[in-house]
Amino acid sequence: MERVLGIGGYFLRAADPAALGAWYRECLGLDADGDGLWHQETGPTVFAAFESGTDYFGSRAQQVMLNFRVRDLDAMLAQLRAKGADVSDGTQDMAGVGRFGWVTDPEGNRVELWQPAGS
Repeated sequence: MERVLGIGGYFLRAADPAALGAWYRECLGLDADGDGLWHQETGPTVFAAFESGTDYFGSRAQQVMLNFRVRDLDAMLAQLRAKGADVSDGTQDMAGVGRFGWVTDPEGNRVELWQPAGS
């Protein structure tokens, strides 16, 4: 059986694609080139389905949620707050998995930030 090798891209609609791309570069440090190509660090990726009625993604209109691995969740959340980003107040610890925090991008998409356990 053929298998996928990894996530090859993540695409989202935006009222202002250039501004949204700039926000991801400037606030999260996502160093994609002009074509969106980003060479990410190796590490775990989670692919999981949630119940259709979940509130975990924020707005029910949001059908998927992007999750970024981070080295230091507290530092990332502080950086985002300093840039005026819409950062959720709480974080969540999951034993053996890691810590989670959330930010909402300028287009209203909730993004999860994950500091894996042991990092």
